[in-house]
Amino acid sequence: MPGADFTIEETPEGPSLRFSGALTLAEISVLHARLSTLSDPPARIDLSGIERIDTVGAWVIHRLARDHDATISGASKDAERLIEQVCAADQPFKIRPDRTNPFLRVLGEMGQATVHAGATLVGLLGFFGATLVAAWNLIRNPKRFRINAVIRQFEVVGVTALAIIGLMSFLIGIVIGQQGAVQLRQFGAEVFTINLIGRVTARELGVLMTAIMVAGRSGSAFAAQIGSMKLAEEVDAMRIIGVSPMEALVLPRVIAAVVMMPLLGFYATMVAMVGGGIYCWLALDIPPVTFVQRIREVVPMTDLWVGLVKAPVFGLIIAIAGCFQGMQVEGSAEEVGLRTTASVVQAIFLVIVLDAAFAVFFTQIGWI
Repeated sequence: MPGADFTIEETPEGPSLRFSGALTLAEISVLHARLSTLSDPPARIDLSGIERIDTVGAWVIHRLARDHDATISGASKDAERLIEQVCAADQPFKIRPDRTNPFLRVLGEMGQATVHAGATLVGLLGFFGATLVAAWNLIRNPKRFRINAVIRQFEVVGVTALAIIGLMSFLIGIVIGQQGAVQLRQFGAEVFTINLIGRVTARELGVLMTAIMVAGRSGSAFAAQIGSMKLAEEVDAMRIIGVSPMEALVLPRVIAAVVMMPLLGFYATMVAMVGGGIYCWLALDIPPVTFVQRIREVVPMTDLWVGLVKAPVFGLIIAIAGCFQGMQVEGSAEEVGLRTTASVVQAIFLVIVLDAAFAVFFTQIGWI
């Protein structure tokens, strides 16, 4: 293939550069030096004689036409497309971005966060609806119920979480007892520490802290597991072979979270009371028998029902948030981590919001 060369022809419009040969990186070094010594700027650049052109050659032609305001003619379709791409890339850019008003920037970020939160809420509601549809289809076709998958999730959500939830609840009971005793001692009412431990753990902290722990432990696992399957295209493969991902992946996790949350909440409440009772025994000289009798007197059954009513709702929210975020994974492995984090944050946020709503509701109906 001949090397790159050009000739100058005089035309009525002015000097015309006619290129020939291969305008490639390997052949254009000498040609570039000759072009820099041109005395008369060309009015036209003729590419009909070139046999091959690469990005470097296209850049030379584009810069020559730009600097001398010359027209390009005779280029093949491939050459035209390459020159257009080089021309599109030849745009000025700023090393430092323009300074924006801090107030406008914060306002814009708040607006973007609000729009994103609204879109996520709509997506969660849609995903909840899809879960209900899948549950209805499963009720109509009970043979499709995957009992082994549900039992496996029972173990993941409940059995393997007993140790960490028990330890957390035991320490929370001790902390509530210690902090309550310090404050009540100022009024000589240390005996009411039992009231504080019993009502706070049975009504609020037992279930709430369990929900936060399950969200951080099981909710994140749901998002990571489903997200990894989505990234590996296993979810698409399930759809191709006729298996519903909602029935095979989402429903077992939702059922396990809804069923296990009341059990875990009750377990956490009892363990927290044990921790508070041990503290009262060792630090306040209140015998265990007295502690148990006082708990039975001051903690009404409505407090226990409040916790047990909230628990399955919290479990549903945690499972829905985790599975929803897992189904949104696409693109790269980094997305799995981002969606997992988002599932935990959203689940904990929604749990606290719902807990506040439940508190207002139960106060209105007289369960106080």
